[in-house]
Amino acid sequence: MTSTRILLADDQDGIRAAFRLILDAQPDMTVVGEAADGTTALQLARHLRPDVVLADIRMPGLDGLQLTRELAGSHVVDPIRVVVVTTFDLDEYVHAALRHGASGFLLKRSGPTLMIEAIRAAMAGDTLISPQVTVRLLRHLSGAATGNADRPGPDVLTSRERDVARLVATGRSNAEIAKELHISVGTVKGHLAGIHTRLQVRNRVEIAIWAHQSGLAS
Repeated sequence: MTSTRILLADDQDGIRAAFRLILDAQPDMTVVGEAADGTTALQLARHLRPDVVLADIRMPGLDGLQLTRELAGSHVVDPIRVVVVTTFDLDEYVHAALRHGASGFLLKRSGPTLMIEAIRAAMAGDTLISPQVTVRLLRHLSGAATGNADRPGPDVLTSRERDVARLVATGRSNAEIAKELHISVGTVKGHLAGIHTRLQVRNRVEIAIWAHQSGLAS
């Protein structure tokens, strides 16, 4: 099994130690470095080339949003996936992180299970956001989104795919969707792949926006 290489960027020693303990316990994850400030994190990321950087927002030097832009922004030739993990549940942070190319946005209180799933989602090219901020984010993005008026309506999906899309729009993780629908996580991933193809969307954020705009998750 290929191990996902992770760099931790957080100015609190205890947080980094806790994250390392959780992630190194996963059979498919390895922490390859730590940084207590954004400037060091940027240097380490460029040197170590991790698969994923877990970045706090408020750090000395470069903050997590600046770090995200430098590693994953649209101008970066060879981007690195960044999952932002923060204590601060502020809309402007969420919008800025996603605008700068973040592959996920988690609140630290969301717990280790969601953090692990967010890393795996980032590796799969998806974007996972803490359920606590999803509804507010979708209101903002659904109202502002353009360019998807030609996307198909709910009938293009199977009944089970509609169930999955509706739950994605509520911010549920793959594990939570699997539990609610009494199916395996692998089956959820299969349905998500089908949804991506049928709707021509890139990630679960766009699935959720479509679900709200189409009336499926109203």
